[in-house]
Formats: sequence, C-alpha cells, structure tokens
Amino acid sequence: MDQEAIAAYITSTFPGTHPVSAWGETAFFFNPGRQLPRGVYFATLKDKDGNNDRAARLDRPGVFRLNIGIGKSSYRTLFGTSPARPAAGGVVDTGHDFGALNTLMPHPVYAWMSWVCVLSPSADAFDLVKPLLAEAHALAALKFARRTGASAC
Repeated sequence: MDQEAIAAYITSTFPGTHPVSAWGETAFFFNPGRQLPRGVYFATLKDKDGNNDRAARLDRPGVFRLNIGIGKSSYRTLFGTSPARPAAGGVVDTGHDFGALNTLMPHPVYAWMSWVCVLSPSADAFDLVKPLLAEAHALAALKFARRTGASAC
C-alpha cells in the first residue's frame, strides 16, 4: 500500500472526513460541515521525522507511518496497559522497535493516549487495521458531537 491509496480509502470510506496536509503529515479530521476550525483528528499519515519523533526513522526511502487513535479498551486488548507519557523529545517505553516495517505497534510518542501505528503497511496489514480506523472514526464522531452539540454519525 502507498500513502495515496490509504488516504483515498480513509476519505472515501469515512463520512465527514477532511484531510489536512502540513509538515510532512496528512491529518484526517472528522468535521462534517466544517463546523470546527479543524475538527477531531483520528488518523494521520506521516512521512518525515519530526523534532519530537525520530524513532520510526521515516527518513528511509519510501517509509511512512499510519497512525490511528483508538479507544483505551482496544489499546489494552492489543498491547496491555498504556505506557507512561514520555519526557519531551522521548519515546514511550514499550520494548517495540519503532522502526519495524509492516507491524502494528504502539505509537512511539502518543501510545499513552491510545494511539497505534504501522510503518509502510502491506495490503494485508492494512486490511487488519481497517477496523481500527473505523473505531477511531467513530470515536472522533462522538468527540465532535460533544464539542458541537450535534448528533454522532
């Protein structure tokens, strides 16, 4: 899978999704009718290392990371207890190789907030994370509804 195919899947599958690209990242926001300045983000595609995140080594040719914000219960089912928030510029302590390709794992910085990721997923790996994207979208819809008073989609 490439980033374009994943972005197309997200925007065509999940209603109310608006992508915003900046600084080597495309963030996917739930924001039907663009009622909020950005909306509630639920997934990102990142292809550049950032100041606080070099653990994935995204500077390798063709490497990108799909990040997904899932619920705490799902995170616990997949990986156990959420790790502590890392110090500024650090990564979570989970024992994962955050540079491993095609492997679902905790997000190196935001796992404490129940974010997970996969680097350069194959089509099979992407099929496995589709339910996580659906969960993240549904959670974003609930947060959006709380913020705007709208009904959740």
